[in-house]
Amino acid sequence: MESAFTLITLLVVFVAHVLCGELTFELPDNERECFFEHIEKGIQCTLEFQVITGGNYDVDMDLSGPNGQILYKDMKKQYDTFTWTTDQTGVYKFCFSNEFSTFTHKVVYFDFQAGDDPPLVPEMAGRDTAMTQMEMASQSIHEALTKVLDYGTHFRLREAQGRVFAEDLNERVMIWSIGESIIILLIGIGQVLVLRSFFTDKRSQPVKT
Repeated sequence: MESAFTLITLLVVFVAHVLCGELTFELPDNERECFFEHIEKGIQCTLEFQVITGGNYDVDMDLSGPNGQILYKDMKKQYDTFTWTTDQTGVYKFCFSNEFSTFTHKVVYFDFQAGDDPPLVPEMAGRDTAMTQMEMASQSIHEALTKVLDYGTHFRLREAQGRVFAEDLNERVMIWSIGESIIILLIGIGQVLVLRSFFTDKRSQPVKT
């Protein structure tokens, strides 16, 4: 279990460009964790989240705008993706809640993106001329590497989730096996005692006169 949580801890990453970030965090039982981001008007944003470990791998999630308007809300979701365009400038809040769970901690991953990625070369921004063949190749390679990183992150998430599930299942099987072994041992001892009582000579007691 510790190795899985160590792997999950290594997934904590903050990306500095644009308003983009990935974070994996632990959400205790009966707790609610909120995150805030100041976004300008007219920016397209995407929020993706997934519960990696804990209970039934579900969590409550809601997203609200600067005026308190609920933009997204769902209960006990394992994973989801939501895309919207901001209609006003201000602080947007998205919260993950585990308040419905009484004793199970959750580990949640989310990926938040706002706006488009900046150009690979800053000098290319706003330029009217067409890109050279070298620039087009560099741009294609950059986009391909970005997709590879994204696929790698999701693969590590699924691997961590599968590892925790397998370790939990192995622990349950071990406990069940130990319990069965103890029951079989007790039944065997009981049968031996019962059979022994059948073949034990009972000495007759002397009759009192």
